[in-house]
Amino acid sequence: MLTLFETLFAIIRLKKGPDAIPYSWLLCLITMTMWLFAGLAMTAITEELNDADFLLGTFTGAAGLACYASIIVLSGRTPRLLQTVTAILGCGAVLSLLFIAGNALLAPILGENVTSLVVTLILLWSIPVEGHIIARAIDQHWYVGIVAAMAVFVFQLFLYSLLNPAAGTVT
Repeated sequence: MLTLFETLFAIIRLKKGPDAIPYSWLLCLITMTMWLFAGLAMTAITEELNDADFLLGTFTGAAGLACYASIIVLSGRTPRLLQTVTAILGCGAVLSLLFIAGNALLAPILGENVTSLVVTLILLWSIPVEGHIIARAIDQHWYVGIVAAMAVFVFQLFLYSLLNPAAGTVT
């Protein structure tokens, strides 16, 4: 398990790609469980989030994975799909857990405003990470992966706001 976390951290640092993840359905199930647990934990510790936000976040996350799967299949790299999904889920889980740890550890030291900025940047780092993963999975330049990841991110935001119109209103 330690090797999995080391590999995920290497992918998050853009040092390795999804090919560093073993081809394993069990490993994919483990990272999916980690991803769901991290989402539940984020929902539990963030006052502004509720059960509906967790469900919408999980749905938009699955929709993003479907977009990435489509890119991989359309590029003729279907054998890399399992490792890529495992890498995206695992890195997403680790980044979410870093968000949680950042909130818990930095808020007493840096205050709410600086902590919010830091943890938001942690979550936004998922875009270049996912772009890196996709680019490596389809053997394309990093910029192609970044464009794909940004497009998926915008699609997920659109889908989230479409399903939860109240999220865009300020009270």
